[in-house]
Amino acid sequence: MARNHFLHACFYTVFGLASHMAFAALQANTAGLTEPGDEWLNYGRDYTEQRYSPLETIDTNNVDKLGLAWSFTFPTNRVMESTPLVHKGVMYVTTSWSRVFAFNAKTGEALWEFNPEVPKEHLINSCCGPVNRGVALWTQNGETSVFVGSFDGRLIALNAETGEQRWSIRTTPENSHYTITGAPRVVDGKIIIGNGGAELGARGYVSAYSAENGELVWRFYTVPGDPAQAQESPALEKALSTWGGKWWTVGGGGGTVWDAMAYDPELDLLYIGTGNGSPWNRDIRSPGGGDNLYLSSIVALRPSSGEYVWHYQVTPKDSWDYTATQHLILAELNIDGQQLPVIMQAPKNGFFYVLDRRDGKLLSADAYAQVNWASHIDLETGRPVENPVADYNKTGGSLIWPAPFGAHNWQPMSYSQQTGLVYIPAQHAAGYYSKDEKFSFTKHRWNTGVDLWEMRSHADPVIAKATMDAIVRGYLTAWNPVTKEKEWEVEHPEASNGGVLSTQGGLVFQGTGRGEFRAYHADNGKQLWSFGTDSSVLASPMTYAIDGEQYVAVSQGAGGAIVLAVGRPRPQNSNNPNRLLVFKLDGTQTLPPVLASKAAVRNTYEPLNSASRELIAQGDKLYERNCATCHGGSANGSGVIPDLRMMSTKTQSEFVGIVLGGSKRHSGMVGFYETMDFAQTEAVHAYINHRAAVSLEEEEYSWWDQIRYWFWYYSARLGDAFPWLANALRDANMSP
Repeated sequence: MARNHFLHACFYTVFGLASHMAFAALQANTAGLTEPGDEWLNYGRDYTEQRYSPLETIDTNNVDKLGLAWSFTFPTNRVMESTPLVHKGVMYVTTSWSRVFAFNAKTGEALWEFNPEVPKEHLINSCCGPVNRGVALWTQNGETSVFVGSFDGRLIALNAETGEQRWSIRTTPENSHYTITGAPRVVDGKIIIGNGGAELGARGYVSAYSAENGELVWRFYTVPGDPAQAQESPALEKALSTWGGKWWTVGGGGGTVWDAMAYDPELDLLYIGTGNGSPWNRDIRSPGGGDNLYLSSIVALRPSSGEYVWHYQVTPKDSWDYTATQHLILAELNIDGQQLPVIMQAPKNGFFYVLDRRDGKLLSADAYAQVNWASHIDLETGRPVENPVADYNKTGGSLIWPAPFGAHNWQPMSYSQQTGLVYIPAQHAAGYYSKDEKFSFTKHRWNTGVDLWEMRSHADPVIAKATMDAIVRGYLTAWNPVTKEKEWEVEHPEASNGGVLSTQGGLVFQGTGRGEFRAYHADNGKQLWSFGTDSSVLASPMTYAIDGEQYVAVSQGAGGAIVLAVGRPRPQNSNNPNRLLVFKLDGTQTLPPVLASKAAVRNTYEPLNSASRELIAQGDKLYERNCATCHGGSANGSGVIPDLRMMSTKTQSEFVGIVLGGSKRHSGMVGFYETMDFAQTEAVHAYINHRAAVSLEEEEYSWWDQIRYWFWYYSARLGDAFPWLANALRDANMSP
């Protein structure tokens, strides 16, 4: 039965002087924790991944004098998620499609560029676009290499001085559902790299390669394979009892290691965060039940061999895409009078975890965002106490906080040694989950076991916009991991905002989805400075010093999972300029101009405007289940990739050739001939044109629309405050 309830909107509408000591340690090939000093040598600055810098030239008293020192506009126009690294006065940064650029970190002079020439058609195998979060650096035998994971699954070593390729090794099966979006890490001459792909169907693993020649040293699989075959490790043998059914045939199990890692040199432990199940829905993935180890877990390994040491499962039997791939931070905390080595995480599920990183013992777990899938985490068992609403297979469908986007996603948080606070780029959104009753594994499609059509926004654009405005937002949350409470919070109008940097200067830096780069007082969240950009700032800032002068750098570019699904925040300029922005005190530069934003042209294509209601309804379901993950729920385009409601006459006439024939596969749009036919393609076409006709974006509301908007806005706010009421309203069919 079609369910056009207003809270469906909640998912889609909702869906230098270089540090010679540090570099000497690298040259000596030690496994010890290197101190970057004035540099930024690792994705999270150093092995602790704290994203905290001791630099303090820029502080709370003078940050208002911060200005642009230099900038660079990249040839790409997708989302930017990379954290730049700086070593010996050179900055290394990546863009979408895994391109690598090197700059003089003081002047901004471009030194070299490397393009791995990723085939654009591999885009069909991704969940969230051709993103890349950065490179790794390592010096061996006096030569420094830059390592990057390519989107199509290669690990590539480059000469740091010239950008020339030293070696390249394939880490994933060719033409598979796997992608690489995360930054590699280096431990004692071993390049550690994971991958993504669980939405489409993949079996997770993390690998270590020799920095010298790219030879595989070890590989750790995160979920067991076919139980009729020998498992790759004793840890997987133990995990077998937590699985049921034939998970290896319906998506591979999932558990991909697509981002978070950290390393403790004293304990010699490598920590990885694992992802969601494949499919999401545990009842389909593992119908016999079970916790499904090691999905959604923090796992400790020996970096020399990949040997399993311990694990803690953040979300047992995960059915909600509540990954534990979010940022991991190592720190020393005074807990109950004891100084303990801890690992901290704010994963998607909305609880903030503090573990003893020696053995994985749970020390605390408290909600840092709105949560209704579980009431709390039982500290005795370490398990969540689920609420009945969480089991959408039994309820027939549930509105659940948080959404699959999570209460925190890939954007890194930061731990300040100065304040003792963790600064979290939190998200506030709910998702409507219901079982896909007709699930069957389909190649090159999302295989979630959840009905994506049920997650679309309301068909009425007034209700859809009111709902999104009411309950979708973001926060910069300052969390005290010792007292287990929020110290302060800054609200953002968009859910998707930037990663975080904290400094000894008493500052916290973060970008916003609306296109601002800001500095806050680390003690109280007071905004002290901002810089207006012409696209979203979602990546994490970093800081470094050359010749005694401190710089702060961040990249800009809209996109990513929640932006693709929700259609906002849209880039201020439809060209979505990708830039690297570098600031210093008394900087005087300005942003260079870009091409004027393309004027939106309303779709007026005639042949399908009179399509039947039945054809449009069929196209609605087909669109959400095949197209929405890239082009936006309910055809609400993000502006990062083409908004289908604004198709040109030429594109309209070529629609079938594009969708079925793959005539634009060179730009990433492959043909759907394996899963759709001509009649279905025409239904999708009719639905998109219908959405273009009823869309009220960029238009003024009538007085009646304004009344309806505010009615649904406050209804959504009420449901946001009382999640149980939101589900009751939905089940009572209170939406037209």
